[in-house]
Amino acid sequence: MSHIAQIELDDRNLPPPTPEIEQERRVAMFDLMEENSFTLPKRDDRVVPEGPYKVGLSIRDRRLVFDVQTDAGEPAAQFLLSLGPFRQVVKDYFAICKSYFDAVKNLPPAQIETIDMARRGIHDEGARVLEERLEGKAIVDHDTARRLFTLICVLHFGG
Repeated sequence: MSHIAQIELDDRNLPPPTPEIEQERRVAMFDLMEENSFTLPKRDDRVVPEGPYKVGLSIRDRRLVFDVQTDAGEPAAQFLLSLGPFRQVVKDYFAICKSYFDAVKNLPPAQIETIDMARRGIHDEGARVLEERLEGKAIVDHDTARRLFTLICVLHFGG
């Protein structure tokens, strides 16, 4: 099984994240490195380097850029995804996360759980959009897509 062995976010030109966004980033990166599934599919007659992979994520010219290298640092693939399909789900995700962070400070556990269920639902929707956008470019499992979606949100936050 191929996987991501290293991931880097290019956030050099973005404003500093809030503490909550930074926490989301740390958790997503930790979870991603603990377990993930990432494979480059065969395309035409070209040889596809096997993983593990180093993946760089950035936003350039209003596009999400995946820069994929082999573990040895050789180029393996690069693909650019339009941010358009992500805009609404990222906006919804940030809104529900804000509600969740506010709820944790003030509301009883039952209400926090309700908001958290909604947050997970929107997170799943973001993962589904990512899986669709990666079709033919990379094969990921749902948990990997969820973690990558979180990292896309972190980049989107600054952009």
